[in-house]
Amino acid sequence: MKKIHLYDSVSKEIKEVPLSENEKNYMYVCGPTVYNHAHIGNARPLVVFDTLKRSILACGYDLALISNYTDVDDKIINASIKENITEKELTDKYINAYEKLKTDLNVLPVDYRPRVTEYMPKIIDFIDNLVKTDYAYVIDGDVYFRVSKIKSYGSLSNKNLDELKVGARIEENDKKENPLDFTLWKKTDTGIKWDSPWSKGRPGWHTECVCMIHEITPEHHVVIHGGGMDLKFPHHENEQAQAMAYYNRPLADLWVHNGMVNINNEKMSKSLNNFIYAKDLLLKYDGNILRWVFLSTYYRAPINFSDEVFNQAITELNKIYLVLKQAYVKLSLEDYDISSNNINSEKYDEFLNALADDLNTTLAISVIFEMVKLLNVSIRTNNLDKELVLQNCNTINKMLDVLGIHTLVVKLNEEDKKLYQEWTNYKSQKDFENADRIRNILIQRGIL
Repeated sequence: MKKIHLYDSVSKEIKEVPLSENEKNYMYVCGPTVYNHAHIGNARPLVVFDTLKRSILACGYDLALISNYTDVDDKIINASIKENITEKELTDKYINAYEKLKTDLNVLPVDYRPRVTEYMPKIIDFIDNLVKTDYAYVIDGDVYFRVSKIKSYGSLSNKNLDELKVGARIEENDKKENPLDFTLWKKTDTGIKWDSPWSKGRPGWHTECVCMIHEITPEHHVVIHGGGMDLKFPHHENEQAQAMAYYNRPLADLWVHNGMVNINNEKMSKSLNNFIYAKDLLLKYDGNILRWVFLSTYYRAPINFSDEVFNQAITELNKIYLVLKQAYVKLSLEDYDISSNNINSEKYDEFLNALADDLNTTLAISVIFEMVKLLNVSIRTNNLDKELVLQNCNTINKMLDVLGIHTLVVKLNEEDKKLYQEWTNYKSQKDFENADRIRNILIQRGIL
């Protein structure tokens, strides 16, 4: 098994991921609050952590991915009132839309997809424990976490308490002992609510993920906890604080964060009117292209979306698929059996090494293009080495699959072969009108 290294946000170092070779490993990635369609910023962690999961599996480990749906929140309550439907009708609607987005982006099925509303008794029990151990306190039916008791608070976001009090977005509330204290339970008269020892209400956002990890994982702990860079503070910092209070240990071995999204070199925001829903972008570009754009940038770096970036992705994917098509056509015309799974092990290992080194997808893509060159050379020799051609095709497709990019295999039937031969004959006869006619048919069939 290959050792995997990732950048840890707490230590600010690239560390070996302590993956078990004999037991199932768990990774948790914060999912969306489902009150609207996902924007392209939500789509990036989908692709990043799906690719990380694929890479870990390819390196031989057993990994389960947990990604939640936050289906209770003030934004959900307000949106359901605006749309004149129940909270569940609203969240079901946008969960279905999110699931479609995952399909469009060729994301592997998530092993666990918990909804917050399914874990309410467990969440209440979790908060009750924090109250009883004096890590939380109750005021007028609301419950707050006592941040002052966690000496390591701020270590994940790499800020000291004074910086956090001055510069961070802190929930303003005169009831709290400390401005950094955050809500575990919120008393409310509006929208969906549950009975609790303190009031009718709903949980705070920061508690939900910890509780779901607590219930789903055997050790109440994950190897990797992931999400966007914007979740470091306060969300992930507050998750970590609760884990330290409840278990006296970190919630995850490594905290991994992907970079943000820019549009034409400007930060994406509604105020700049450059806010893009993923579903709208997918009307113009298919999911394969969007996924390639995400993977062409180092996951921790900001990514810039522009027409130029998408056009480059289209060009690069077409280059790969064109050579694959040409190779498979040659093999089909030779009636060669393509059932073998033989690959170039040396190049595939080089590819996995790139992914195992802090998910270096840009380097991994460069290895794919080295294979494309090898394939191109192998199909243009006078004496076609069919076994070598197939091996190169298999290697490229296996690499594409690890990146979650659609693979391509072309098999010609007898009619296809006949059409291809006609096209070749018309070209040699310089009958360009008929050659173009047959060529268009071959393009429609995905052969050219």
